[in-house]
Parts: sequence; C-alpha cells; structure tokens
Amino acid sequence: MLIDLRSRIVVVSGAGRGIGRALAERFRDEGATVVALDLAFPDTPSDGIDSLVCDVTDEGSVTGAIDEVIRRHGRVDVLVNNAGIDVGGPVDTLDLARWRACFEVNVTGVFLLAKAVIPHMKAARSGRIINASSFAAIIPSVGSAAYGASKAAVVQLTRVLASELGPWNITVNAYAPGMIPTAMNGFASMPEDKQERLLDTLSLRRWESPEDVADLLCFLASDAAGYITGTLVDVSGGKFATQMPQRAYEELT
Repeated sequence: MLIDLRSRIVVVSGAGRGIGRALAERFRDEGATVVALDLAFPDTPSDGIDSLVCDVTDEGSVTGAIDEVIRRHGRVDVLVNNAGIDVGGPVDTLDLARWRACFEVNVTGVFLLAKAVIPHMKAARSGRIINASSFAAIIPSVGSAAYGASKAAVVQLTRVLASELGPWNITVNAYAPGMIPTAMNGFASMPEDKQERLLDTLSLRRWESPEDVADLLCFLASDAAGYITGTLVDVSGGKFATQMPQRAYEELT
C-alpha cells in the first residue's frame, strides 16, 4: 500500500515541540506541506515546516491562524488536533481553574480548530480531521478526572463531527495513545520498579514512540482510510488487552 501525502496541506496543533513537533516532521517527511501551530516555538523551527503562533482556546487566534493558512496555501486537507495539557489531582482538591484550563485546551481547542477548517473542507468536499484523545478515555487513572473526562469528551465530539460532515466526504477520527515518555509525564525518568509496573500493563512491552502514533496518523490522513470515520483508534501497544498482559512474558517466553 502506497500512502501518498505529497499533495496534502496538513495543520498540526501543539507542534512547537514534543510529540506534536515529531508528528509535523513526519508529515513533512511524507511529502505533505505542513503548518505547525503553537503558543510559542521554543526550539529552532524545523526545516520545511511553516509555523504560526496560535492559542487554540481563543476563537480569534484560531480563526486568524486558519485564515493565514488559507492565504498561504489555499486550503486545509488535514487537521491534526494534537494540542493538549495534562491536569492531575484528586477531585476533592482539584482547583476549578485547572479543571477549566484542561477542558479549554483539550476540548474547546478541538472544537474551535474544527469549526475553523470545516467551511474550507466543505468547499473542497473532502478533508481529514484527526483528534488526539488518550487511553485515559478508555480506562482513566486515579487522579486524572479532568484529563480523562476531557479526552472522553474529545471522542464524543469526534463521533458527532464524523456524522455531521459525512455528506461532504470529510472523515473525523480520534486516536488513543498509551504511554509515550515526555517531559510532561516523566515516564522514562521514574524509578525502575515504577517503570516496570507501567510496562507490565502493555501487550507490546516497550514505551511507545511518537513514530508509532505518526504511522497511524499518516494512514488516517491518506486516501487508504477514506471509509474510516467516527472511530477511536487505540494505539497503545495493547494496554490492558487482557487483565495481566505481563503473564505472556513471564510464562510463555
């Protein structure tokens, strides 16, 4: 199967660094024209990628950024709603402002960017919207009420958008990564025993990489995924596919 993205205009939010930057670079490497959106770009900009400052929680900022993408490139073929934040803490001590901030970035940001690109995709009668959810939308963790609830909301928003936009041949899907070590979660810097406990939950017992997610997103952005819409794709390495997936490593190898 040839995944050809050479004619695509791809917008990736939260792409100033980390996973978002890796996703933007992968789309670039696949031949797409890529526009990265973020509040700031602390690292040296990646070669061959346009960069626009955008606050995904502000409608004016979002509209202005998408208008600029249209001015520069004429259309938006693929929107990747990657921007997100993690807000942790038990409900009884969780600050309301932090709860609201989590939903503003993780849900409202998806809503505003989708709303901004929809008229352009409708005019073209084609498009791909791909939304970052999380395995926390499937099974949340203790202390992750805000994050888990926001990512579950992204899944429902994705499903509604998929049906609303189907008549224009626009597909909308969400993806659920598992455990990708980042500065935000600190997985790789945890004590070894804690790392082992986390890895024990995976059927493919290794940390996930941004490339694992990028493989999926490039497929969903391609013509080969034209009949896939309204779904949440689990790209977590088989996290909790069974109650104790580590048993296969302990007993069967």
